[in-house]
Amino acid sequence: MSGTLAAILGGAAGAVALAGILLIIIWYCIFRIRNVTRSETGSSDPSVQVGGAVGIEFTLRDARRFEMEEMSLATKNFSDKSLIGQGKFGEVYKGLLHDGMLVAIKKRPGPPSQEFIDEVRYLSSIQHRNLVSLLGYCQESDLQILVYEYIPNGSVSIHLYGAGQVSQEKLEFKHRLSIALGAAKGLAHLHSLSPRLIHKDFKTANVLVDENFIAKVADAGLRNFLGRFDYAGPSSQDAADEIFLAPEVSEFRRFSDKSDAYSFGVFLLELVSGQEARGLLSSDVNHNLVEWVHNLQDSGSISSIIDQRLGNSFTTEGMEEFLQLIVHCVNPSSERRPAMSYVVTELDRILEKEMSLTTIMGEGTPVVTLGSQLFRASR
Repeated sequence: MSGTLAAILGGAAGAVALAGILLIIIWYCIFRIRNVTRSETGSSDPSVQVGGAVGIEFTLRDARRFEMEEMSLATKNFSDKSLIGQGKFGEVYKGLLHDGMLVAIKKRPGPPSQEFIDEVRYLSSIQHRNLVSLLGYCQESDLQILVYEYIPNGSVSIHLYGAGQVSQEKLEFKHRLSIALGAAKGLAHLHSLSPRLIHKDFKTANVLVDENFIAKVADAGLRNFLGRFDYAGPSSQDAADEIFLAPEVSEFRRFSDKSDAYSFGVFLLELVSGQEARGLLSSDVNHNLVEWVHNLQDSGSISSIIDQRLGNSFTTEGMEEFLQLIVHCVNPSSERRPAMSYVVTELDRILEKEMSLTTIMGEGTPVVTLGSQLFRASR
C-alpha cells in the first residue's frame, strides 16, 4: 500500500514539474515574440540592445542619474572646444563618457526639482529609432543638465543650407524623401502615445541624421521643461522659428498634433527647396504659406522653389505629389491638415514609386546604390 501511495505521489510530483517546465518555455517564447515585434520602437543606441541581436531592444528604460564630476570630465570642464551649439534649453556640449560613449550634453541654470526628474524619466522611456534618445540627467550646483545620445551627422538644416554641406549624392530627391519619412515616423510615434505627446518645436534644425543618414527627431518634449522654468526671454532664434508655428499657435498658443503637422509641412518645404522658408517668403513674414504655394502653382512657376542641386533625380509625378503634401500640411485650418500617420503613408508611397521609376526608366535617370541601402534601413 505504501509503495502504491509513493508511486502516486511521485507521479503527481513529476506531472507538476513537467507543467512548470512547459509554463517556463511558453513564457520565454511569448517574451521573445513580443520583443521582436517591438523592434521599431527601439533606439539605435547599442547600449540598450539585448543579447547583441539587432532589433531586440528594451522599450522602457529608467533615466540615468549622472554626477556633475562625470559631466565635467566628459566635456573637459565644459570647455569651449566641447561646445557644439546653443539651443533653447541652453548650451550644448559634445561629451565622452568614461565608458567610451559619445553624448550630447545640454546645460542651463536651474534649481533642483523633482518635477524635472519626473519629466526626464518619462521622456527617457520613449524609445523609437527615429527619435533622439534622452539618456539621463544631472541636477547639481544650480544647474539642470540633459544627456542625449550623440548624432554624428548633425541636423538636416546644416546639410541643406548650413556651413559644410555634404556631397550632392546625399541630397538627391530619394534621400530627402527617406529623411522626411523617418522624421514623419518619429512624430507619428509621439502622437500615438497615451497620453499623446506633442513636439511643439518641430523644425528642420531638430531633425538630425546619424552615420547612416537615418533621420532622428530631436528635442521631443523639450518645451515641457521650458514652460516650467523661464530663465531666458525670447531670443532672435525664437523669432526665426516663428515661421514653423501654425496660425493657431502664433495667435492662441494652442498646440496640437495638427500644429506639429503644420511645422512638418514647413520642414518639407525647406527639404525640397534647400533653403530656409523665411528666405523664400522674403520680407513678408505674415505671408500665408499655403496661398504662396498655390500662387506659384497657378502661375506655373512652382518649379522655381525646387532645389537646383536635385538635378533630374526625381519624377514629375513624385515631385507634384510631394508638393501637394506640403500644401495639405500647411493648410490654415487645423482640421483639414492630415494626421502624421497619413503623412507617413503618403511619403512611403511616394518613395516606393520614386525608387521603382527612377531605377527602371533607363539612361539619364539616376540609379541609387548607397541610397538603396539607406531606404531599406529607414523603413
